[in-house]
Amino acid sequence: QGKAGDMPNIVLEVRELTTKYITRFRENVYAVDHVSLQIEEGKTLGIAGESGCGKSTLALSLMGYYFPPLHYTSGQIIIDGRDITGMDPDDVRRTILGTEIAYIPQAAMNALNPTRKIINFIEDVVLAHDPTENKKFIYDLARASFEILGLPAEVLQKYPVELSGGMKQRTVIAVSVILRPKVLIADEPSSALDVTSQKMVIKMLKGLMENGFIKSMIFITHELPLLYNVTDDIMVMYAGQIVEKAAAKEAVFDPLHPYSKGLMGSIIVPEAGLRDVKLAAIPGVPPNLKNPPEGCRFAERCSYVRPECKTTSIPLYDAGNGRAYRCILSEKTLREAYQHARQK
Repeated sequence: QGKAGDMPNIVLEVRELTTKYITRFRENVYAVDHVSLQIEEGKTLGIAGESGCGKSTLALSLMGYYFPPLHYTSGQIIIDGRDITGMDPDDVRRTILGTEIAYIPQAAMNALNPTRKIINFIEDVVLAHDPTENKKFIYDLARASFEILGLPAEVLQKYPVELSGGMKQRTVIAVSVILRPKVLIADEPSSALDVTSQKMVIKMLKGLMENGFIKSMIFITHELPLLYNVTDDIMVMYAGQIVEKAAAKEAVFDPLHPYSKGLMGSIIVPEAGLRDVKLAAIPGVPPNLKNPPEGCRFAERCSYVRPECKTTSIPLYDAGNGRAYRCILSEKTLREAYQHARQK
Protein backbone atom coordinates (compact mmCIF):
# COMPACT_ATOMS: atom_id res chain seq x y z
CA GLN A 1 0.00 0.00 0.00
CA GLY A 2 1.19 3.52 -0.82
CA LYS A 3 1.60 6.28 1.73
CA ALA A 4 -1.12 8.82 2.43
CA GLY A 5 -1.33 11.30 -0.43
CA ASP A 6 0.11 8.88 -3.01
CA MET A 7 -1.74 8.34 -6.28
CA PRO A 8 -4.09 5.33 -6.10
CA ASN A 9 -2.76 2.09 -7.57
CA ILE A 10 -4.82 1.32 -10.69
CA VAL A 11 -4.95 -2.47 -10.97
CA LEU A 12 -7.08 -2.64 -14.12
CA GLU A 13 -7.53 0.06 -16.75
CA VAL A 14 -9.63 -0.39 -19.87
CA ARG A 15 -9.65 2.21 -22.63
CA GLU A 16 -12.39 2.33 -25.27
CA LEU A 17 -12.69 -1.46 -25.49
CA THR A 18 -14.88 -2.65 -28.37
CA THR A 19 -15.61 -6.31 -29.13
CA LYS A 20 -18.14 -8.06 -31.32
CA TYR A 21 -19.61 -11.42 -32.17
CA ILE A 22 -19.48 -12.64 -35.75
CA THR A 23 -22.43 -14.94 -36.48
CA ARG A 24 -22.35 -17.88 -38.84
CA PHE A 25 -24.05 -15.61 -41.38
CA ARG A 26 -21.08 -13.20 -41.10
CA GLU A 27 -23.18 -10.62 -39.25
CA ASN A 28 -21.51 -8.37 -36.66
CA VAL A 29 -23.12 -8.08 -33.22
CA TYR A 30 -21.55 -5.16 -31.33
CA ALA A 31 -21.91 -6.43 -27.77
CA VAL A 32 -19.27 -4.18 -26.12
CA ASP A 33 -18.99 -0.67 -27.53
CA HIS A 34 -16.15 1.68 -26.47
CA VAL A 35 -16.18 0.73 -22.79
CA SER A 36 -13.66 2.43 -20.49
CA LEU A 37 -13.12 1.76 -16.79
CA GLN A 38 -10.58 1.85 -13.97
CA ILE A 39 -10.36 -0.19 -10.78
CA GLU A 40 -8.13 0.80 -7.89
CA GLU A 41 -6.43 -1.69 -5.60
CA GLY A 42 -8.75 -2.73 -2.78
CA LYS A 43 -11.90 -1.68 -4.65
CA THR A 44 -14.85 -3.61 -6.06
CA LEU A 45 -16.64 -2.47 -9.21
CA GLY A 46 -20.20 -3.58 -9.90
CA ILE A 47 -21.64 -3.90 -13.40
CA ALA A 48 -25.43 -3.95 -13.66
CA GLY A 49 -27.97 -4.20 -16.45
CA GLU A 50 -30.75 -6.40 -17.78
CA SER A 51 -30.13 -9.73 -19.52
CA GLY A 52 -28.55 -9.32 -22.95
CA CYS A 53 -27.02 -5.88 -22.27
CA GLY A 54 -23.45 -7.15 -22.70
CA LYS A 55 -22.33 -7.72 -19.09
CA SER A 56 -21.02 -11.26 -19.58
CA THR A 57 -19.45 -10.38 -22.93
CA LEU A 58 -17.63 -7.50 -21.25
CA ALA A 59 -16.38 -9.91 -18.59
CA LEU A 60 -14.98 -12.25 -21.25
CA SER A 61 -13.52 -9.34 -23.21
CA LEU A 62 -11.66 -7.93 -20.20
CA MET A 63 -9.42 -10.99 -20.01
CA GLY A 64 -7.93 -10.35 -23.45
CA TYR A 65 -8.55 -13.97 -24.44
CA TYR A 66 -10.69 -14.15 -27.57
CA PHE A 67 -12.03 -17.12 -29.48
CA PRO A 68 -14.83 -17.33 -32.08
CA PRO A 69 -17.50 -16.12 -32.23
CA LEU A 70 -16.14 -13.32 -29.95
CA HIS A 71 -13.62 -11.03 -31.65
CA TYR A 72 -11.53 -8.07 -30.48
CA THR A 73 -12.12 -4.85 -32.44
CA SER A 74 -10.28 -2.01 -30.69
CA GLY A 75 -9.22 -0.55 -27.35
CA GLN A 76 -6.68 -1.33 -24.62
CA ILE A 77 -6.59 -3.56 -21.54
CA ILE A 78 -3.89 -2.76 -18.97
CA ILE A 79 -3.48 -4.95 -15.87
CA ASP A 80 -1.21 -3.60 -13.15
CA GLY A 81 0.65 -1.49 -15.70
CA ARG A 82 0.98 -4.30 -18.25
CA ASP A 83 -0.75 -3.84 -21.60
CA ILE A 84 -2.18 -7.22 -22.65
CA THR A 85 -3.92 -5.90 -25.76
CA GLY A 86 -3.32 -8.07 -28.81
CA MET A 87 -1.35 -10.76 -26.98
CA ASP A 88 -1.26 -14.24 -28.46
CA PRO A 89 -4.10 -16.34 -26.96
CA ASP A 90 -1.66 -19.04 -25.80
CA ASP A 91 0.48 -16.42 -24.02
CA VAL A 92 -2.63 -14.97 -22.40
CA ARG A 93 -3.66 -18.41 -21.17
CA ARG A 94 -0.19 -19.19 -19.77
CA THR A 95 0.77 -15.85 -18.26
CA ILE A 96 -2.42 -13.82 -17.67
CA LEU A 97 -5.40 -16.04 -16.90
CA GLY A 98 -5.37 -17.23 -13.31
CA THR A 99 -2.40 -15.12 -12.21
CA GLU A 100 -3.27 -11.62 -13.41
CA ILE A 101 -7.01 -11.94 -13.92
CA ALA A 102 -9.47 -14.73 -13.11
CA TYR A 103 -13.07 -15.32 -14.14
CA ILE A 104 -15.98 -17.05 -12.44
CA PRO A 105 -18.59 -17.69 -15.16
CA GLN A 106 -22.34 -17.86 -14.75
CA ALA A 107 -23.55 -21.23 -13.42
CA ALA A 108 -19.92 -21.98 -12.48
CA MET A 109 -21.00 -24.70 -10.07
CA ASN A 110 -22.20 -26.73 -13.06
CA ALA A 111 -18.89 -26.40 -14.90
CA LEU A 112 -17.00 -28.98 -12.83
CA ASN A 113 -16.39 -32.40 -14.38
CA PRO A 114 -18.29 -34.80 -12.06
CA THR A 115 -15.75 -37.61 -12.61
CA ARG A 116 -12.73 -35.69 -11.23
CA LYS A 117 -11.83 -34.74 -7.67
CA ILE A 118 -11.51 -31.09 -6.69
CA ILE A 119 -7.76 -31.43 -6.13
CA ASN A 120 -7.41 -32.50 -9.79
CA PHE A 121 -8.86 -29.19 -10.99
CA ILE A 122 -6.37 -27.30 -8.84
CA GLU A 123 -3.49 -29.42 -10.18
CA ASP A 124 -4.56 -28.52 -13.73
CA VAL A 125 -4.59 -24.80 -12.93
CA VAL A 126 -1.17 -24.78 -11.23
CA LEU A 127 0.57 -27.07 -13.72
CA ALA A 128 -0.72 -25.03 -16.67
CA HIS A 129 1.40 -22.14 -15.36
CA ASP A 130 4.31 -24.13 -13.92
CA PRO A 131 4.63 -27.74 -15.19
CA THR A 132 7.54 -28.38 -12.78
CA GLU A 133 5.50 -28.15 -9.56
CA ASN A 134 5.04 -31.40 -7.66
CA LYS A 135 1.67 -32.63 -6.42
CA LYS A 136 2.57 -32.42 -2.74
CA PHE A 137 3.29 -28.71 -3.05
CA ILE A 138 0.00 -28.21 -4.91
CA TYR A 139 -1.96 -30.12 -2.26
CA ASP A 140 -0.36 -28.13 0.59
CA LEU A 141 -1.11 -24.88 -1.27
CA ALA A 142 -4.71 -25.93 -1.87
CA ARG A 143 -5.28 -27.06 1.72
CA ALA A 144 -3.89 -23.83 3.15
CA SER A 145 -5.95 -21.72 0.75
CA PHE A 146 -9.17 -23.63 1.46
CA GLU A 147 -8.68 -23.28 5.21
CA ILE A 148 -8.17 -19.52 4.94
CA LEU A 149 -11.35 -19.26 2.86
CA GLY A 150 -13.38 -21.30 5.34
CA LEU A 151 -13.61 -24.50 3.30
CA PRO A 152 -12.81 -27.87 4.92
CA ALA A 153 -9.69 -29.57 3.55
CA GLU A 154 -11.60 -32.81 2.93
CA VAL A 155 -13.41 -31.08 0.05
CA LEU A 156 -10.21 -31.49 -1.97
CA GLN A 157 -10.69 -35.27 -2.10
CA LYS A 158 -14.37 -35.09 -3.03
CA TYR A 159 -16.08 -35.24 -6.39
CA PRO A 160 -18.36 -32.34 -7.43
CA VAL A 161 -21.44 -34.57 -7.20
CA GLU A 162 -20.74 -35.00 -3.48
CA LEU A 163 -21.04 -31.26 -2.82
CA SER A 164 -24.13 -29.07 -2.42
CA GLY A 165 -24.76 -26.24 -4.88
CA GLY A 166 -23.51 -23.60 -2.48
CA MET A 167 -20.38 -25.59 -1.61
CA LYS A 168 -19.64 -26.18 -5.31
CA GLN A 169 -19.90 -22.46 -6.02
CA ARG A 170 -17.56 -21.60 -3.14
CA THR A 171 -15.16 -24.33 -4.31
CA VAL A 172 -15.10 -22.88 -7.84
CA ILE A 173 -14.27 -19.47 -6.36
CA ALA A 174 -11.44 -20.99 -4.29
CA VAL A 175 -10.02 -22.78 -7.34
CA SER A 176 -10.22 -19.57 -9.41
CA VAL A 177 -8.10 -17.58 -6.93
CA ILE A 178 -5.60 -20.31 -6.07
CA LEU A 179 -2.80 -18.41 -7.89
CA ARG A 180 -3.69 -15.06 -6.27
CA PRO A 181 -4.86 -13.14 -9.37
CA LYS A 182 -4.81 -9.35 -9.20
CA VAL A 183 -8.38 -9.02 -10.51
CA LEU A 184 -11.31 -11.39 -10.08
CA ILE A 185 -14.36 -11.15 -12.33
CA ALA A 186 -17.45 -12.73 -10.75
CA ASP A 187 -20.33 -13.10 -13.22
CA GLU A 188 -23.60 -13.52 -11.31
CA PRO A 189 -21.88 -15.72 -8.69
CA SER A 190 -24.90 -15.89 -6.38
CA SER A 191 -27.63 -16.61 -8.92
CA ALA A 192 -29.47 -19.97 -8.71
CA LEU A 193 -28.56 -20.29 -5.02
CA ASP A 194 -30.83 -20.22 -1.99
CA VAL A 195 -30.62 -17.20 0.32
CA THR A 196 -28.37 -18.91 2.87
CA SER A 197 -25.92 -20.07 0.20
CA GLN A 198 -25.97 -16.63 -1.42
CA LYS A 199 -24.97 -15.06 1.88
CA MET A 200 -22.05 -17.49 2.29
CA VAL A 201 -20.83 -16.86 -1.26
CA ILE A 202 -21.01 -13.07 -0.83
CA LYS A 203 -19.17 -13.32 2.51
CA MET A 204 -16.47 -15.41 0.85
CA LEU A 205 -16.07 -12.94 -2.02
CA LYS A 206 -15.74 -10.05 0.41
CA GLY A 207 -13.04 -11.97 2.29
CA LEU A 208 -10.86 -12.51 -0.78
CA MET A 209 -9.29 -9.06 -0.61
CA GLU A 210 -9.06 -9.13 3.18
CA ASN A 211 -7.06 -12.36 2.97
CA GLY A 212 -4.80 -11.20 0.13
CA PHE A 213 -6.11 -13.55 -2.56
CA ILE A 214 -7.01 -10.72 -4.95
CA LYS A 215 -6.39 -6.98 -5.23
CA SER A 216 -9.66 -5.92 -6.85
CA MET A 217 -12.93 -7.43 -8.03
CA ILE A 218 -15.56 -6.89 -10.71
CA PHE A 219 -18.98 -8.11 -9.62
CA ILE A 220 -21.60 -8.56 -12.34
CA THR A 221 -25.31 -8.89 -11.71
CA HIS A 222 -28.70 -7.46 -12.71
CA GLU A 223 -29.53 -6.88 -9.03
CA LEU A 224 -28.62 -3.29 -8.11
CA PRO A 225 -29.48 -3.66 -4.39
CA LEU A 226 -27.04 -6.58 -4.15
CA LEU A 227 -24.32 -4.48 -5.77
CA TYR A 228 -24.96 -1.72 -3.22
CA ASN A 229 -24.01 -4.12 -0.41
CA VAL A 230 -20.97 -5.61 -2.18
CA THR A 231 -19.31 -2.96 -4.34
CA ASP A 232 -17.71 0.47 -4.03
CA ASP A 233 -18.72 1.76 -7.46
CA ILE A 234 -21.31 0.73 -10.04
CA MET A 235 -21.44 0.94 -13.83
CA VAL A 236 -24.81 0.49 -15.52
CA MET A 237 -24.71 -1.13 -18.95
CA TYR A 238 -27.31 -0.94 -21.70
CA ALA A 239 -27.10 -2.36 -25.23
CA GLY A 240 -23.32 -2.74 -25.11
CA GLN A 241 -22.59 0.73 -23.73
CA ILE A 242 -21.95 2.16 -20.28
CA VAL A 243 -24.80 4.59 -19.59
CA GLU A 244 -23.89 5.56 -16.02
CA LYS A 245 -20.94 5.39 -13.61
CA ALA A 246 -21.23 6.37 -9.96
CA ALA A 247 -20.46 5.42 -6.38
CA ALA A 248 -22.65 2.50 -5.30
CA LYS A 249 -24.89 4.59 -3.04
CA GLU A 250 -25.48 7.20 -5.76
CA ALA A 251 -26.19 4.61 -8.45
CA VAL A 252 -28.84 2.88 -6.32
CA PHE A 253 -30.47 5.77 -4.46
CA ASP A 254 -29.89 8.67 -6.86
CA PRO A 255 -29.49 7.39 -10.44
CA LEU A 256 -29.23 10.00 -13.21
CA HIS A 257 -29.66 8.15 -16.50
CA PRO A 258 -33.30 7.33 -17.40
CA TYR A 259 -32.42 3.66 -17.86
CA SER A 260 -30.72 3.47 -14.45
CA LYS A 261 -33.75 5.20 -12.97
CA GLY A 262 -36.08 2.70 -14.64
CA LEU A 263 -33.93 -0.22 -13.55
CA MET A 264 -34.14 0.86 -9.93
CA GLY A 265 -37.87 1.48 -10.23
CA SER A 266 -38.54 -2.01 -11.54
CA ILE A 267 -37.10 -4.00 -8.62
CA ILE A 268 -38.05 -4.47 -5.00
CA VAL A 269 -35.72 -2.62 -2.62
CA PRO A 270 -36.17 -3.01 1.14
CA GLU A 271 -34.06 0.04 2.00
CA ALA A 272 -35.73 2.93 3.86
CA GLY A 273 -36.99 5.60 1.49
CA LEU A 274 -37.44 3.19 -1.42
CA ARG A 275 -39.61 0.41 -0.02
CA ASP A 276 -42.81 2.38 -0.63
CA VAL A 277 -41.99 3.37 -4.21
CA LYS A 278 -44.39 1.87 -6.72
CA LEU A 279 -42.82 -0.71 -9.05
CA ALA A 280 -42.82 0.21 -12.75
CA ALA A 281 -41.54 -1.90 -15.62
CA ILE A 282 -39.43 -0.41 -18.41
CA PRO A 283 -41.52 -0.58 -21.61
CA GLY A 284 -40.22 -2.01 -24.87
CA VAL A 285 -37.13 -4.11 -25.62
CA PRO A 286 -33.43 -3.32 -26.18
CA PRO A 287 -32.28 -2.55 -29.75
CA ASN A 288 -30.86 -5.15 -32.12
CA LEU A 289 -27.07 -4.91 -31.75
CA LYS A 290 -26.55 -6.17 -35.29
CA ASN A 291 -27.69 -2.72 -36.36
CA PRO A 292 -27.59 -0.38 -33.35
CA PRO A 293 -29.36 2.99 -33.66
CA GLU A 294 -27.40 6.12 -34.54
CA GLY A 295 -28.47 8.09 -31.50
CA CYS A 296 -29.24 7.06 -27.93
CA ARG A 297 -29.77 3.32 -27.70
CA PHE A 298 -32.37 3.80 -24.98
CA ALA A 299 -34.37 6.40 -26.92
CA GLU A 300 -37.19 4.07 -28.04
CA ARG A 301 -37.93 3.13 -24.41
CA CYS A 302 -37.25 6.47 -22.72
CA SER A 303 -40.04 8.58 -21.18
CA TYR A 304 -37.97 11.75 -21.61
CA VAL A 305 -36.92 11.27 -25.25
CA ARG A 306 -36.47 14.25 -27.57
CA PRO A 307 -36.20 14.23 -31.39
CA GLU A 308 -32.44 14.84 -31.33
CA CYS A 309 -31.91 11.79 -29.08
CA LYS A 310 -32.59 9.50 -32.04
CA THR A 311 -30.12 11.15 -34.40
CA THR A 312 -27.26 12.40 -32.20
CA SER A 313 -24.43 10.16 -30.98
CA ILE A 314 -24.26 10.77 -27.24
CA PRO A 315 -20.94 10.54 -25.36
CA LEU A 316 -20.51 9.72 -21.69
CA TYR A 317 -20.82 13.07 -19.90
CA ASP A 318 -18.52 13.67 -16.91
CA ALA A 319 -20.68 14.97 -14.04
CA GLY A 320 -17.72 15.32 -11.64
CA ASN A 321 -16.69 13.43 -8.49
CA GLY A 322 -16.20 10.21 -10.42
CA ARG A 323 -19.72 10.29 -11.81
CA ALA A 324 -20.74 10.12 -15.49
CA TYR A 325 -23.86 9.45 -17.53
CA ARG A 326 -24.79 9.12 -21.22
CA CYS A 327 -27.74 11.45 -21.86
CA ILE A 328 -28.43 14.57 -23.92
CA LEU A 329 -30.32 16.14 -21.01
CA SER A 330 -28.54 18.08 -18.28
CA GLU A 331 -28.39 16.79 -14.72
CA LYS A 332 -30.70 19.66 -13.65
CA THR A 333 -33.28 18.82 -16.34
CA LEU A 334 -33.25 15.14 -15.45
CA ARG A 335 -33.74 15.79 -11.75
CA GLU A 336 -36.62 18.16 -12.45
CA ALA A 337 -38.24 15.57 -14.71
CA TYR A 338 -37.94 12.85 -12.07
CA GLN A 339 -39.36 15.18 -9.42
CA HIS A 340 -42.32 16.02 -11.65
CA ALA A 341 -42.97 12.34 -12.38
CA ARG A 342 -42.87 11.53 -8.65
CA GLN A 343 -45.48 14.19 -7.91
CA LYS A 344 -47.94 12.92 -10.53
